[in-house]
Amino acid sequence: MFSKLAVAAILAALSLPAMAGTPGLDAREQNQRERIAQGVRSGELTRPETRRLVRGEIRLHRHERIAKSDGIVTGAERMRLQRNANRMSKRIYVQKHDAQSRPRS
Repeated sequence: MFSKLAVAAILAALSLPAMAGTPGLDAREQNQRERIAQGVRSGELTRPETRRLVRGEIRLHRHERIAKSDGIVTGAERMRLQRNANRMSKRIYVQKHDAQSRPRS
């Protein structure tokens, strides 16, 4: 019960809208958070997988904050953020579709 609440709290904190202009990335992060939450609900993600994916989302959000810190997101920063988001998306897919699943209680 506590771990579900912790995951939900972390995902909710990450869902706060950012100030600078990356609306596409913000929408993508929201979608990825929902995919992780759905994987937890369905049992497709084990606890360690969920922890790793949430840490990856936190890292992506941190990189976005750093890119926005000077008020301008350059093209190179935007490309790097999109590449990181692509990697996270693939990791989510792989973890949700691997042979591991969380035992139902």
